Amino acid sequence: MRKFIASALLMSFVACSAAPALAREENPFITSREINLIELLAPPPANESEKTRFELAEVIAVQSTRTPEMVARAQADSAENIWRFADVMGVKFKPEQLPLFTKFFQRVVDSEGAVVDTYKDVWKRPRPYLYSEMVKPVVKLSHSGSYPSGHATAGTLMGIVLSNMVPEKRAEIMARAAEYANNRVVGGVHYRSDIEAGRITGTVIAARLQTRDDFNQAFEAAKSELRGVLELGPEPVASK
Repeated sequence: MRKFIASALLMSFVACSAAPALAREENPFITSREINLIELLAPPPANESEKTRFELAEVIAVQSTRTPEMVARAQADSAENIWRFADVMGVKFKPEQLPLFTKFFQRVVDSEGAVVDTYKDVWKRPRPYLYSEMVKPVVKLSHSGSYPSGHATAGTLMGIVLSNMVPEKRAEIMARAAEYANNRVVGGVHYRSDIEAGRITGTVIAARLQTRDDFNQAFEAAKSELRGVLELGPEPVASK
């Protein structure tokens, strides 16, 4: 087992949060300037803690039982976009039919990175495969910190926003979002606490976005387009 010493200082947060968004975050609705994860989340478990050893054992246990189908699913879920929900939404759920929806959800996904990436650099938690050579990841490796999980954040965020558009499918959408997040453990690139922190973060981002006029205007346009393409009719009153 390789040992790492956590080197991030909380003072670096000020400089990080003031920095411009990363290049891939072209047009986020919200950034780390507006959501302080240090105030929201507990720090990740220490590298040599009992909690990390327990979580590492889970990653290795999942690794020993994952099937080829699980591997394929985890690899496909490495893509960080709304189209991973297509198996829930049906055959009409395609980007070429949903231009407004596509543009809207790209901004939603960009918001995840614009919030989370700053704090990954603060905490710098080593990923499981860096901490132990016993971990054999089966998805694309990342050089960013492990905590919180960006995929779990994005999956939860996308799931909440999408289920608010299509409340008829809320249970299925949120189950898919949970699977999407868990596949980061299956893939060997995250610990359970990374996933849990990502779910909290995704939920908070979703709540904060709903207070913004620019988000709500784009949301309504995207929802109308989506429900029209899916032929769902008016939104059920009971979902309000």
